[in-house]
Amino acid sequence: MKLPGTILLSRPDALGDAVVTLTMAGWIKHHSPHTRVVVLARRYTEAVWRQCAHVDGMMLLEDMKASGSEGAIAALRALSADAIVHVFPHREVASWAKAAGIPQRIGTSHRWWHWFTCNKRVDFSRKNSELHEGQLNLKLLIPFGVAQPASPLELIPHLGYSAPEVTAHVRALLHPGRRNILLHPLLGSGVGWGLDNFSALLRAVDPDRYHCIITGTEKEAERYRSSLPLDLPHVTDAGGRLDLHQLMQMIGHADAFVSASTGPLHLAAASGVRAIGLFSMCRPIFPQRWAPLGRDAHALVFDPHCATCASGGPCTCIQRISPQRVLDLLPK
Repeated sequence: MKLPGTILLSRPDALGDAVVTLTMAGWIKHHSPHTRVVVLARRYTEAVWRQCAHVDGMMLLEDMKASGSEGAIAALRALSADAIVHVFPHREVASWAKAAGIPQRIGTSHRWWHWFTCNKRVDFSRKNSELHEGQLNLKLLIPFGVAQPASPLELIPHLGYSAPEVTAHVRALLHPGRRNILLHPLLGSGVGWGLDNFSALLRAVDPDRYHCIITGTEKEAERYRSSLPLDLPHVTDAGGRLDLHQLMQMIGHADAFVSASTGPLHLAAASGVRAIGLFSMCRPIFPQRWAPLGRDAHALVFDPHCATCASGGPCTCIQRISPQRVLDLLPK
């Protein structure tokens, strides 16, 4: 079986997952350049998909929900897709796709509703897998006979992402005479590197060489502002000052990006800037599964053989990664 003429990738979830799935669109185009790739996503991640050269069209989950089930089914029917791949399982989307009569409907066998809505189900588990998330996504293309990558490194040339052009608002935050280093100190869930470590890093960098920009939402900024040395002359607090599109601009025109496993880290890696990720070895968030994919991406751990992580954690070994290891990776 070959890849169809039009394929719909359904990935209505988080930012980091969306960035990793760029490689899926690229892998499809690599094997079938004439296949039309349409993505069904949440509005929050739309800006990312719009910057991917491999995406030919977009559908937004919010628009489909607003139109009601009949409207969503009609929109899917009008797309005339030959196949839908449920990269992220979504019960409503699966029901709409079946009602719309999309001929090939592919999903994991581990969602019970796929047994009623999908006519091709792939049996694999993400939870205990040794594979990278990008490789796991591609298992859903097995029904088309698509070759599977032996290493996640094979996916990097197929990201197809380019950062948007920088606007005046973003350019004003960058320092043209120094290396601009973005630090994203907080993450949505799980154990991060810790504000103490980010503080130590800010104090340790050479202020004549580096300009450090702190990023995050306004709510995140409210949490970190009392803990980070934001009064240092080489530090700029951009918390709450950038929407996603502006953050994408900033990342694409920076010299390096530092954070734990966050969506912006994956954006930085896809942009080709030096992306320095800080990880624990706890499953399923360990770097073998979630390392950033990019030509200058790095994943640091404290101990690759951490016994606490291996036992299932929780573990705070990520906070024992020394700031010096990050300093050593900053571009000179």
